[in-house]
Amino acid sequence: MSSDVKIYGICLERLKYQIKNARQRLKDNEHVSIELLESYNTRDMEDIIDILELYDIEERTFDALWNKLEELAYTVSVLTTETLLFDLTEEGHIGLYLMVNAPVAGEVHINLTTSRHA
Repeated sequence: MSSDVKIYGICLERLKYQIKNARQRLKDNEHVSIELLESYNTRDMEDIIDILELYDIEERTFDALWNKLEELAYTVSVLTTETLLFDLTEEGHIGLYLMVNAPVAGEVHINLTTSRHA
């Protein structure tokens, strides 16, 4: 697989680098089981579609976007052999997270906040 492979707007090479750094940070804190890899500094649906190049999304609704993000997280999880998921950051932006000590890559879909649709 080429190092410039992209899954939508996600560069796998950059993501592998971020995962390596996140695992290094987590070594010092074994109580943490989730780590933010990148935040897109927005929650706006159109911004996320543009940033991640999700132009084939069928409906322009938050639920449709969220389903596309879950599919993307699963695909990237399989390719990286890590468990990744999208959720909201503390600031309310959409972020991509690494789950540590999770079951099989891509099988965990949790909601870190209860106000995702707020």
